[in-house]
Amino acid sequence: MKLDARRIEAFLRDPGPVRVALLHGEDAGLIRDRGARLTRAVAGSLDDPFRVVELDHDTAARLADEMASLPLTGGRRVVRVRDAGDGLTAAVERALAGRGPGFLVLEAVGLTSRSKLRAVAEKSADAASIACYPPDAAAIASEIRNVLQAANVSADAETVRWLQDRLGVDLAVTRREIEKLALYVGSGGQADLAAAQACVGDLAGLSLEDALFAATAGDVAGTDRSLELAMSEGAAPVGVVRAGLMHMQRLHRARLVMAGGASVAEAAKSARPPVFFRREAAFQAALQLWPEAALEAACVRLWEADRGCKRTGAPAETIARSVILGLAQRAQLQRAQTQSGGGQRR
Repeated sequence: MKLDARRIEAFLRDPGPVRVALLHGEDAGLIRDRGARLTRAVAGSLDDPFRVVELDHDTAARLADEMASLPLTGGRRVVRVRDAGDGLTAAVERALAGRGPGFLVLEAVGLTSRSKLRAVAEKSADAASIACYPPDAAAIASEIRNVLQAANVSADAETVRWLQDRLGVDLAVTRREIEKLALYVGSGGQADLAAAQACVGDLAGLSLEDALFAATAGDVAGTDRSLELAMSEGAAPVGVVRAGLMHMQRLHRARLVMAGGASVAEAAKSARPPVFFRREAAFQAALQLWPEAALEAACVRLWEADRGCKRTGAPAETIARSVILGLAQRAQLQRAQTQSGGGQRR
């Protein structure tokens, strides 16, 4: 079943009899966070060796067996797959056909609407398909208030606006920073602007999405810095590559709209999923910097990198870093040519 946005929070607290949860979308941090919340909700922790097992593509054949296993300590077992994709479709279908009591959490960055895995999850009554996309301004403000309220901490409108402007679009990172602020203030206290400025960093430029926007702007140092942060926070190499591919495909689709006569602003507005309001200027700048042919070539390189992460035996992290930094270097060169009067190359 396709889970409605209004039901997601309740589902994360208690998935009930559902046996498979597919977390998909562009927000890798939100996918990780929701995967962790579901694991805790069912197994009680993230690292119980008897009740939590993590699999990858190479061990996908074990899905049905792992879900059928009964933990020695009782309770329900969680099987977690971090880099799920359409290649797991058959294994997931076998797991759903079985009668095992286990709970399967699939974390999949970049699945398209035509994904076979999504189709299986959305059609099965025993599965839940949950979209995880970057939030808008209202969702960020709501998340800030919800986390503070849960910690019995209040905040005035000025403080919430300040936090909203400085926290990134990754809700998982936002939640951690607000939890840190709540702990700093203490239960029953009020988070004023001084407290927020004292303990919350400016995270607007520190996410996987920031690394991708820095790359398409030609900011090599910014790309390297943000990519390092994303990796340190747990971004999987395959997830990084797929997020990069989705980012370039979105730019390419918008560029095609421009080729049809639309303005840069109109093309940016046509992007799906919609561009986060804080990113609109950067998205438009990238559209002007990247010609259509370069976007097509970048998509091919990212697709090859995705295959390379899984098949070549080379370190996946090295492949992911290389291809994303390669985008930044390509954009840096294009920007230099444009500034020197060379213009865009078709």
